[in-house]
Amino acid sequence: MGIDTNRTFIPVSIAVLTVSDTRTLADDKSGNVLAGRIEDAGHKLADRTIVTDDVKAIQAQVQQWVHDDDIDVVITTGGTGFTGRDVTPDALEPLFDKHMDGFSIAFHQMSYEKIKTSTIQSRATAGLIGSTFVFCLPGSPGACKDGWDGILKFQLDYRHTPCNFVEIMPRLDEHLKRGAAK
Repeated sequence: MGIDTNRTFIPVSIAVLTVSDTRTLADDKSGNVLAGRIEDAGHKLADRTIVTDDVKAIQAQVQQWVHDDDIDVVITTGGTGFTGRDVTPDALEPLFDKHMDGFSIAFHQMSYEKIKTSTIQSRATAGLIGSTFVFCLPGSPGACKDGWDGILKFQLDYRHTPCNFVEIMPRLDEHLKRGAAK
């Protein structure tokens, strides 16, 4: 298990959405962490933007990317807490065709090792919208580092064994085709 050096790396196209009422691209530390790690891993940063903590704004941006055939993955940062403005999971989970419960579990297990019980203050989540993976990370740079370094960099690397998301990407729309055939 790990990286199979006999396999060729396949870059994927990833969009990063920061959800914040206060950040700009100039001071978006969490978005910078993700963008840097995406590019350092050899993937394509397809797009990056910031929207306010607003359900409709979050949904509109993610749906735009989901309908772009050149974007394979969307990663959001911010809005996963419990305050009144934290609405990212509320905006995106209703759009998920399939929920990825294991992402939240793995994220919280990893996070627990660093911040102990404070991990329960995050509603990190993930799922599939159409044939696009969507991952919702907390807004702290540390959480973005943990989510990428501990989970996403492996699952988005075709060389990672025993399995990874890249190898199943060509089949992600089977549920959509099956539904259209009925």
